[in-house]
Amino acid sequence: MSRFCNTAQNFAALIIFACTIIALPFDSAAAQGTQSGSETALANSQNDPGLVIETDSQLPDGYPHRHYELNLHARGGTMMLHWKLEKGSLPPGMQLRDDGLLRGEPTRAGEFQFTVSVTEGGRPESAVQKSFVLRVVAALVLNWKNPAHVAGNRIEGSATITNTTPDDMDFTFIVLAVAENGRATAIGYQHYLLRSGTVAMELPFGDTLPRGGYVVHVDAVGEVESKNLIYRKRMQTPRALQVAVGP
Repeated sequence: MSRFCNTAQNFAALIIFACTIIALPFDSAAAQGTQSGSETALANSQNDPGLVIETDSQLPDGYPHRHYELNLHARGGTMMLHWKLEKGSLPPGMQLRDDGLLRGEPTRAGEFQFTVSVTEGGRPESAVQKSFVLRVVAALVLNWKNPAHVAGNRIEGSATITNTTPDDMDFTFIVLAVAENGRATAIGYQHYLLRSGTVAMELPFGDTLPRGGYVVHVDAVGEVESKNLIYRKRMQTPRALQVAVGP
Protein backbone atom coordinates (compact mmCIF):
# COMPACT_ATOMS: atom_id res chain seq x y z
CA MET A 1 0.00 0.00 0.00
CA SER A 2 2.85 2.36 0.91
CA ARG A 3 4.59 1.59 -2.42
CA PHE A 4 1.39 2.40 -4.34
CA CYS A 5 0.98 5.75 -2.55
CA ASN A 6 4.54 6.73 -3.30
CA THR A 7 4.06 5.94 -6.99
CA ALA A 8 0.85 7.98 -7.13
CA GLN A 9 2.53 10.93 -5.47
CA ASN A 10 5.44 10.81 -7.94
CA PHE A 11 3.06 10.67 -10.91
CA ALA A 12 1.09 13.67 -9.59
CA ALA A 13 4.29 15.66 -9.16
CA LEU A 14 5.32 14.84 -12.75
CA ILE A 15 1.98 16.12 -14.06
CA ILE A 16 2.34 19.37 -12.07
CA PHE A 17 5.90 19.89 -13.42
CA ALA A 18 4.76 19.28 -16.99
CA CYS A 19 1.88 21.75 -16.63
CA THR A 20 4.28 24.34 -15.22
CA ILE A 21 6.52 24.04 -18.30
CA ILE A 22 3.58 24.28 -20.70
CA ALA A 23 2.22 27.32 -18.89
CA LEU A 24 5.45 29.36 -19.13
CA PRO A 25 4.52 32.92 -20.33
CA PHE A 26 5.26 33.94 -23.96
CA ASP A 27 7.93 36.73 -24.15
CA SER A 28 6.20 39.03 -26.66
CA ALA A 29 8.72 41.85 -26.14
CA ALA A 30 11.61 39.65 -27.24
CA ALA A 31 9.70 38.50 -30.30
CA GLN A 32 8.81 42.05 -31.23
CA GLY A 33 12.46 43.06 -30.85
CA THR A 34 13.55 40.33 -33.25
CA GLN A 35 10.87 41.31 -35.77
CA SER A 36 11.77 45.01 -35.48
CA GLY A 37 15.45 44.22 -36.11
CA SER A 38 14.58 42.29 -39.26
CA GLU A 39 12.37 45.11 -40.56
CA THR A 40 15.16 47.68 -39.93
CA ALA A 41 17.71 45.58 -41.81
CA LEU A 42 15.27 45.22 -44.72
CA ALA A 43 14.56 48.98 -44.76
CA ASN A 44 18.29 49.77 -44.76
CA SER A 45 18.79 47.35 -47.61
CA GLN A 46 16.00 48.99 -49.63
CA ASN A 47 17.28 52.53 -48.95
CA ASP A 48 20.89 51.75 -49.93
CA PRO A 49 21.29 53.10 -53.49
CA GLY A 50 24.45 51.10 -54.11
CA LEU A 51 27.22 52.56 -56.25
CA VAL A 52 26.51 56.19 -57.28
CA ILE A 53 28.61 58.61 -59.35
CA GLU A 54 28.60 61.92 -57.45
CA THR A 55 30.49 64.22 -59.85
CA ASP A 56 28.24 66.83 -61.51
CA SER A 57 27.31 66.22 -65.14
CA GLN A 58 28.58 69.67 -66.18
CA LEU A 59 32.34 69.53 -65.69
CA PRO A 60 34.51 72.63 -65.15
CA ASP A 61 35.56 74.34 -68.39
CA GLY A 62 38.93 73.69 -69.97
CA TYR A 63 41.09 75.76 -72.34
CA PRO A 64 43.09 74.75 -75.42
CA HIS A 65 46.68 73.68 -74.68
CA ARG A 66 46.23 74.13 -70.92
CA HIS A 67 46.62 71.29 -68.44
CA TYR A 68 43.29 69.89 -67.18
CA GLU A 69 42.95 67.49 -64.26
CA LEU A 70 39.82 66.30 -62.44
CA ASN A 71 39.06 63.24 -60.27
CA LEU A 72 35.65 61.65 -60.86
CA HIS A 73 34.02 60.56 -57.59
CA ALA A 74 31.60 57.76 -56.66
CA ARG A 75 30.20 56.51 -53.34
CA GLY A 76 28.64 53.28 -52.15
CA GLY A 77 31.40 50.88 -53.16
CA THR A 78 33.45 48.84 -50.72
CA MET A 79 36.07 47.58 -53.17
CA MET A 80 38.45 49.23 -55.65
CA LEU A 81 36.61 51.18 -58.35
CA HIS A 82 37.43 50.99 -62.05
CA TRP A 83 36.45 53.77 -64.49
CA LYS A 84 35.96 53.49 -68.24
CA LEU A 85 34.82 55.64 -71.18
CA GLU A 86 31.70 53.94 -72.56
CA LYS A 87 30.59 56.20 -75.43
CA GLY A 88 31.09 59.65 -76.85
CA SER A 89 34.52 61.24 -77.06
CA LEU A 90 36.82 63.16 -74.78
CA PRO A 91 38.47 66.34 -76.04
CA PRO A 92 41.49 65.44 -78.20
CA GLY A 93 44.56 65.35 -76.00
CA MET A 94 42.72 64.08 -72.90
CA GLN A 95 42.23 60.64 -71.36
CA LEU A 96 40.30 58.94 -68.52
CA ARG A 97 42.44 56.70 -66.32
CA ASP A 98 41.23 53.52 -64.63
CA ASP A 99 41.28 55.26 -61.25
CA GLY A 100 38.87 57.98 -62.41
CA LEU A 101 41.41 60.72 -63.11
CA LEU A 102 40.45 62.80 -66.16
CA ARG A 103 43.52 64.63 -67.40
CA GLY A 104 45.41 66.01 -70.37
CA GLU A 105 45.79 69.13 -72.51
CA PRO A 106 42.86 69.62 -74.92
CA THR A 107 44.07 70.63 -78.36
CA ARG A 108 40.96 72.44 -79.60
CA ALA A 109 37.88 74.27 -78.40
CA GLY A 110 34.40 72.71 -78.47
CA GLU A 111 31.69 71.06 -76.39
CA PHE A 112 32.29 67.34 -75.76
CA GLN A 113 29.67 64.89 -74.50
CA PHE A 114 30.58 61.42 -73.23
CA THR A 115 29.43 58.65 -70.91
CA VAL A 116 31.62 56.87 -68.37
CA SER A 117 31.05 53.78 -66.25
CA VAL A 118 32.42 52.73 -62.88
CA THR A 119 32.53 49.17 -61.56
CA GLU A 120 33.31 47.85 -58.11
CA GLY A 121 36.15 45.37 -58.02
CA GLY A 122 35.78 44.68 -61.73
CA ARG A 123 32.34 43.06 -61.31
CA PRO A 124 30.21 43.87 -64.39
CA GLU A 125 26.96 43.52 -62.43
CA SER A 126 27.97 46.46 -60.21
CA ALA A 127 28.53 48.88 -63.12
CA VAL A 128 26.79 52.26 -63.16
CA GLN A 129 27.00 54.94 -65.88
CA LYS A 130 26.69 58.71 -66.10
CA SER A 131 26.89 61.23 -68.95
CA PHE A 132 29.08 64.33 -68.79
CA VAL A 133 29.61 67.55 -70.73
CA LEU A 134 33.02 69.22 -70.90
CA ARG A 135 33.42 72.57 -72.67
CA VAL A 136 36.82 73.56 -73.95
CA VAL A 137 36.54 77.34 -74.26
CA ALA A 138 38.60 79.33 -76.73
CA ALA A 139 41.09 81.22 -74.60
CA LEU A 140 41.09 84.31 -76.80
CA VAL A 141 37.88 85.25 -78.65
CA LEU A 142 38.04 87.79 -81.48
CA ASN A 143 34.86 88.99 -83.22
CA TRP A 144 33.66 91.85 -85.37
CA LYS A 145 31.80 94.59 -83.51
CA ASN A 146 31.44 96.97 -86.44
CA PRO A 147 32.76 95.10 -89.51
CA ALA A 148 35.40 96.85 -91.59
CA HIS A 149 33.79 99.14 -94.16
CA VAL A 150 34.55 102.11 -96.43
CA ALA A 151 33.65 105.59 -95.21
CA GLY A 152 34.66 108.13 -97.86
CA ASN A 153 38.41 107.77 -98.20
CA ARG A 154 38.74 105.70 -95.03
CA ILE A 155 38.42 102.09 -94.03
CA GLU A 156 37.25 101.77 -90.44
CA GLY A 157 35.39 99.53 -88.03
CA SER A 158 35.85 97.80 -84.69
CA ALA A 159 36.41 94.36 -83.18
CA THR A 160 35.85 92.84 -79.72
CA ILE A 161 38.28 90.78 -77.68
CA THR A 162 37.52 88.36 -74.81
CA ASN A 163 39.99 86.66 -72.46
CA THR A 164 38.34 83.61 -70.85
CA THR A 165 41.52 82.23 -69.28
CA PRO A 166 42.51 82.69 -65.61
CA ASP A 167 45.63 84.61 -66.74
CA ASP A 168 46.34 88.22 -67.64
CA MET A 169 47.91 88.48 -71.11
CA ASP A 170 50.44 90.71 -72.78
CA PHE A 171 48.12 91.57 -75.66
CA THR A 172 48.83 92.95 -79.14
CA PHE A 173 46.12 93.99 -81.61
CA ILE A 174 47.01 95.02 -85.16
CA VAL A 175 44.85 95.72 -88.23
CA LEU A 176 46.34 95.79 -91.75
CA ALA A 177 44.71 96.93 -94.98
CA VAL A 178 46.41 94.89 -97.72
CA ALA A 179 46.25 96.43 -101.20
CA GLU A 180 45.99 94.50 -104.46
CA ASN A 181 49.72 94.90 -105.03
CA GLY A 182 50.45 93.29 -101.64
CA ARG A 183 51.38 96.48 -99.82
CA ALA A 184 50.08 96.50 -96.23
CA THR A 185 49.10 99.62 -94.33
CA ALA A 186 48.48 99.55 -90.58
CA ILE A 187 45.10 101.09 -89.80
CA GLY A 188 44.90 99.96 -86.17
CA TYR A 189 47.28 99.02 -83.36
CA GLN A 190 47.00 98.50 -79.59
CA HIS A 191 49.31 96.89 -77.05
CA TYR A 192 48.38 96.50 -73.37
CA LEU A 193 47.75 94.04 -70.52
CA LEU A 194 44.54 92.16 -71.27
CA ARG A 195 43.06 91.21 -67.92
CA SER A 196 41.62 87.78 -67.16
CA GLY A 197 37.84 87.80 -67.46
CA THR A 198 37.72 90.65 -69.99
CA VAL A 199 34.57 90.15 -72.10
CA ALA A 200 33.84 91.77 -75.48
CA MET A 201 36.13 94.78 -75.09
CA GLU A 202 35.70 96.98 -78.17
CA LEU A 203 38.80 97.82 -80.23
CA PRO A 204 38.20 100.49 -82.90
CA PHE A 205 40.41 100.95 -85.96
CA GLY A 206 40.52 103.04 -89.11
CA ASP A 207 42.62 105.31 -91.32
CA THR A 208 42.68 107.21 -94.61
CA LEU A 209 43.86 105.23 -97.65
CA PRO A 210 44.60 105.88 -101.34
CA ARG A 211 42.15 104.68 -103.94
CA GLY A 212 42.12 100.98 -104.51
CA GLY A 213 40.91 97.65 -103.17
CA TYR A 214 41.95 96.44 -99.72
CA VAL A 215 41.48 93.21 -97.79
CA VAL A 216 41.46 93.97 -94.06
CA HIS A 217 43.35 91.57 -91.78
CA VAL A 218 42.81 91.69 -88.00
CA ASP A 219 45.33 89.89 -85.75
CA ALA A 220 45.20 89.40 -81.98
CA VAL A 221 48.01 87.82 -79.98
CA GLY A 222 48.01 87.16 -76.23
CA GLU A 223 51.12 85.98 -74.42
CA VAL A 224 51.45 84.57 -70.89
CA GLU A 225 55.21 84.65 -70.50
CA SER A 226 55.33 82.97 -67.08
CA LYS A 227 53.63 79.86 -68.52
CA ASN A 228 55.18 80.00 -71.99
CA LEU A 229 51.74 80.27 -73.59
CA ILE A 230 50.80 82.20 -76.74
CA TYR A 231 47.23 82.55 -78.01
CA ARG A 232 46.48 83.80 -81.54
CA LYS A 233 43.30 84.79 -83.35
CA ARG A 234 42.83 86.19 -86.86
CA MET A 235 39.99 87.30 -89.09
CA GLN A 236 39.68 89.20 -92.39
CA THR A 237 37.12 90.69 -94.72
CA PRO A 238 35.71 88.14 -97.19
CA ARG A 239 36.62 90.35 -100.15
CA ALA A 240 38.45 93.56 -100.97
CA LEU A 241 36.90 96.84 -99.90
CA GLN A 242 37.02 99.49 -102.61
CA VAL A 243 38.16 103.01 -101.70
CA ALA A 244 36.98 105.18 -104.59
CA VAL A 245 37.75 108.61 -103.15
CA GLY A 246 41.31 109.92 -102.99
CA PRO A 247 42.82 111.29 -99.75
